[in-house]
Amino acid sequence: MKETISSQQLLQIANEFGTPVYVYHAEKITEQFEKLSSAFKGHPTKFFYACKALTNINILKHLLQLGANLDCVSINEVKLGLHVGFEPKQILFTPNCVDFAEIQEAKELGVNINIDNISILEQFGNTYGNSYPVCIRLNPHIEAGGNYKISTGHIDSKFGISIHQMRHIERIVKTTGLHVQGLHMHTGSEIKDIQVFLQALELMFDIAQRFDRLDFIDLGSGFKVPYKEGDKETNVELLGEQVAAAFIAFEKEYHRPLEVWFEPGKYLVSQSGTFLVKANVIKQTTATVFVGVNSGFNHLIRPMFYDAYHEITNISNPQGAERIYTVVGNICETDTFAWDRVLNEVREGDVLAFHNAGAYGFEMSSNFNARLKPAEVLFKNNTAQLIRARDTFNDLLRNQIEL
Repeated sequence: MKETISSQQLLQIANEFGTPVYVYHAEKITEQFEKLSSAFKGHPTKFFYACKALTNINILKHLLQLGANLDCVSINEVKLGLHVGFEPKQILFTPNCVDFAEIQEAKELGVNINIDNISILEQFGNTYGNSYPVCIRLNPHIEAGGNYKISTGHIDSKFGISIHQMRHIERIVKTTGLHVQGLHMHTGSEIKDIQVFLQALELMFDIAQRFDRLDFIDLGSGFKVPYKEGDKETNVELLGEQVAAAFIAFEKEYHRPLEVWFEPGKYLVSQSGTFLVKANVIKQTTATVFVGVNSGFNHLIRPMFYDAYHEITNISNPQGAERIYTVVGNICETDTFAWDRVLNEVREGDVLAFHNAGAYGFEMSSNFNARLKPAEVLFKNNTAQLIRARDTFNDLLRNQIEL
């Protein structure tokens, strides 16, 4: 099953809701979740959707209905999850560089807490002892990921407690009686080589022997999705088989059953998303033909921030002659979406579709240049429904205090 929305349906959405607009295909999210569930059926596995990828409450509700759990990185993401109906035990809170008060608030809400630095671990142990279980996020010093900015396991990363600080961790656990229920490791995003996960798992099994009350090992995520034809993606089926075999072997040797947890974000929602924009101007210079669209990095920052590739198609003129364009935004900065891209001839007023835009698109949007944020639409059961209204000028004024 390959879930897609036709160009004609996308054009109808653009006409009905205007542009720019984000469109999410619910059935594609379902397809991705079921693909993961099937791949890891060989061993007890839980999937915690990394909601920082896309937090629209309707997307969260859809994933809850599918049976997903929720991975949150801020206390407000936790509250969003509880608001849409996730139970506290279904939520994993993995913050970074937050005040201890935020950890305490999460504890009062009853969610799973993942601690990633020595200072907070010690404060938590001294405050709560063994009365509330925690997970510990470790830094394995394994560099992985499609871009340095999304690699989180290297030696200079701010994330996690170094595996070379295990002796310090053990002192804290011993002196405070801390109940460690899980170990966590996340090395980065867009990982194609499954050996990265297996290498991390080998480390985790070695460390797991030091904690006698573990329930799970969390391998984070970072599954690669294809962005263009010929792109490789993570072979989750093979990974599922090898992870299951590794856990079965560990349990047989040490007589300790453990769940495996994963935190897919982009993998679940990226391919479901299409970002629709309108060509405002066609501008020819001495060297380049620009397509200037009614958006910018205030709506989709990934190409500028991560050098990310998004396939772009002209859905208004699919049979037009192919020409070479550089697609840019309307922000007063260099906001280039694509250099020298081959597109069917673009005319002013045509609608362009940015594909694979479901993750870290709207979620990282802003009101830079006092531009308004786009609307969001959910396409489900062959019906398009507005799930977030477009910003208005009054939204720019909200919460400002005029003196």
